[in-house]
Amino acid sequence: MIKVGDKLPNVTIKVMGEEGPKDIQTDDIFSGKKVVLFAVPGAFTPTCSAAHLPGFVVNYEQFKDKGVDTVACMSVNDAFVMNAWSKDQNAENLLMVADGNADFAEALGLEMDGTGFGMGVRSKRFALIADDGVVTSLEVDEKGFEKSSAENILSQL
Repeated sequence: MIKVGDKLPNVTIKVMGEEGPKDIQTDDIFSGKKVVLFAVPGAFTPTCSAAHLPGFVVNYEQFKDKGVDTVACMSVNDAFVMNAWSKDQNAENLLMVADGNADFAEALGLEMDGTGFGMGVRSKRFALIADDGVVTSLEVDEKGFEKSSAENILSQL
């Protein structure tokens, strides 16, 4: 599992572009920037939609005030789902990252096996702060979302 002080791996993921899903390298997201990335097991799932994502939406300006260039939300869903979830949650300020095959989650060592629930491989619930692609803070939740909450991550900036 990735840890504080490690450089984030460069992986191809997807974001929604003007003409549909487009490839983006994680290096393009993190290089030369301060980024908060939080990951959820699935878009439109109860805890993710009712509590986890909304905290980052509501506190977006506070992240910006603390020098964060990008607040990104990642899930093992496709770019269409992430785009629809963004609109549903008024999260257009966030970068919605689709890790559809769990490539980035696996490269981080933060994947979870959800096959018992019919969900396949997913991302664990986590949040990290990275400066120029180097992890400066990492919080992984085994239950709930307190460690990876917007409020907890804000307190670490």
